[in-house]
Amino acid sequence: MGETVAAVPIKLRAVLEPAREQLIDTVAWVLIENGRILCARPRGKDVFFIPGGKREGAETDLQTLVREVAEELTVELTPESAAHVGTYEAAIADGHDTVVRMACYTADYRGVLTASSEIEALAWFGFGDRDLVPPVDQLLFDDLAAAGSLR
Repeated sequence: MGETVAAVPIKLRAVLEPAREQLIDTVAWVLIENGRILCARPRGKDVFFIPGGKREGAETDLQTLVREVAEELTVELTPESAAHVGTYEAAIADGHDTVVRMACYTADYRGVLTASSEIEALAWFGFGDRDLVPPVDQLLFDDLAAAGSLR
């Protein structure tokens, strides 16, 4: 299973534009192995993301995380092992007034990591790959590198 990132303090970091027109509320799974974090590129997209996705209805963070990871990576998270790493906010890269909020969790899993039909590629990224992910993911990369969890 992945390494623990307990050294990363729980906090909210924000890089926000002054006016927000839209908030995209997401949850992400932080899986680190050998100093690298698992990232996924959805079909039809050019960018890799931390696995996870948007909440449906009144789902909790944990319900969203378990569902999204199962849909994307065909593994089952162990809910009782989930630990909040941090919550991050950043404006999306295309210049619109849209902000992404990403609540990040570690969790153990059962099964074999496999890209589902909605995921085109999986990759293990180090800190040097930071520019290949969206701004909100970059904030997580920064904190994981500062904690010594990401090489």
